[in-house]
Amino acid sequence: MRHIIESQQFNRALIEKLFALADQLGNGHGTELRGKIMASLFYEPSTRTRFSFESAMMRLGGNVLTTENAKEFSSAAKGETLEDTIKTVNNYADVIVLRHNEEGASKRAAAVSEIPVINAGDGPGQHPTQALLDLYTIAKELGRVDDVRIAFVGDLLHSRTVRSLAYLLGKFTGVHMTLVSPNELRIKDDIKAYLKRHHVSFEETEDLTGAMKTANVVYQNRIQKERFEGTKIFDLVKSFVIDRKLADSMKKGAVILNPLPRVGELLPEVDDSPHAAYFKQMGYGVAIRKALLAHVLS
Repeated sequence: MRHIIESQQFNRALIEKLFALADQLGNGHGTELRGKIMASLFYEPSTRTRFSFESAMMRLGGNVLTTENAKEFSSAAKGETLEDTIKTVNNYADVIVLRHNEEGASKRAAAVSEIPVINAGDGPGQHPTQALLDLYTIAKELGRVDDVRIAFVGDLLHSRTVRSLAYLLGKFTGVHMTLVSPNELRIKDDIKAYLKRHHVSFEETEDLTGAMKTANVVYQNRIQKERFEGTKIFDLVKSFVIDRKLADSMKKGAVILNPLPRVGELLPEVDDSPHAAYFKQMGYGVAIRKALLAHVLS
């Protein structure tokens, strides 16, 4: 695998290989990528993805070149095309981690790049490394991925993390998805078609309370306000907020995940719940991204 662009690239064998490598590398320090340079090229704001990739590279002994908000603080502000930027960065680094506001940007970058490109989120498209760390979190917290009931909650129309994780979950058996959202923010038909092809059972509902009582994993995400115009949409999700009472209704051993940042959909009173795993989720992200970097640079 030269580039990491979308979740569909991963089969179950490769996922399990990466999970074993993540277990081996953990969050400690090593020298596996000493002498290698990662270019962190972010056209959209990010905290967790950018820092975890940079931390992963440094913990493996590598070095980092970084820019955040590259639309304003790179030659893109002068009108340079993405393709020309990628060709330029090829001269300075061994791998490019790209976050972009346009869907398909990572494919465009990979098409002209002689070094590996890793998609760190492209608009409403995909976020495959987030999906891998989400799946890894489920495996670590539940001890399995097969036979898991997962409830996706919130803005399922615009969420690249939900799309990417749904693709990966399709590689496993006995998975059931409950898609909890307002009718206006339901997941796109292409994902539902994919789930049907891979014999993944799913249902669509607006009943958050019922979904939380039966799920092993509740995966909540914020309203992607940057993906649409207007504020009326926020009125649709007032009944999709997770508070402590809802968290306490979950089954023993069930977990709540959220890719963060949160903007009111997950109340801070849930943070000390035994079901809250979203801050652990970030820690698992470092191990997974170490494994991915080691894999593409090996």
